[in-house]
Amino acid sequence: MARTDTRERIRSVALELFAQNGFESTSLREIAERLGITKAALYYHFPSKNDLLAELVLPLTDDMAAMLSRVEAAGTPARTVIEETFDLFHRHRPLFQAVVNDFAALGRTGVVPLLLDWRTRVVALLTGPDPSPEEQARVLVALGGLQDSAVMLPGIPVERYRAAAIDASCRALGG
Repeated sequence: MARTDTRERIRSVALELFAQNGFESTSLREIAERLGITKAALYYHFPSKNDLLAELVLPLTDDMAAMLSRVEAAGTPARTVIEETFDLFHRHRPLFQAVVNDFAALGRTGVVPLLLDWRTRVVALLTGPDPSPEEQARVLVALGGLQDSAVMLPGIPVERYRAAAIDASCRALGG
């Protein structure tokens, strides 16, 4: 098996187990066993569990950057920003599920400053310059509820609740 195939299989199984059991509760031994490889083979590809998580986070950070490039264009309506945000959360549902109870794990990947910058930029898109504390609170509630609905409804087809989540988020913004 090619090195890249094994690496991709490790990433896929790790993300599945992290989402199912949480990052901290999943061991490299469990990942190796699920794959039918030795821990040494797993370590060949990823020196540590933190390195594995850091690589799993890369598609999210790339997607966040692409999303911001699209929506920071002049005149992007708030609803479009909310729709793009929901879709981003939903595309990365397994990663969010993996760290929802182990948020500190993200801190070890160095991604937290990127996440905070992304959130700050989205808040600015939705409130404009110099938002009041009330406007900031509405946006944070809108984004938090949007993330929860995109991530925390496993087993339910997204088309059943996407529009309702986006509508509720827009209402929280006052629109």
